Amino acid sequence: MSDMPVINMAETGKNIERLRKEAGLSVKNLQDLFGFRTPQAIYKWQRGCALPSIDNLVVLSAVLNVKIDDILVLEDGE
Repeated sequence: MSDMPVINMAETGKNIERLRKEAGLSVKNLQDLFGFRTPQAIYKWQRGCALPSIDNLVVLSAVLNVKIDDILVLEDGE
């Protein structure tokens, strides 16, 4: 089972930030779309400190007009 892929959180965070910017969206735009009271969750995603929940990942992919696979950065497990 050691060859299972794992999510690279830091690179996924960078990817979320890049995709957000390419879509012309601000952190505040995403905060409003998700109905978050503060932008902290989005900043945590972008820093790679946390990942969006599955529900939020589905919404994020729709908002950014990309597949979930285009958001997540996977690497081979060890």
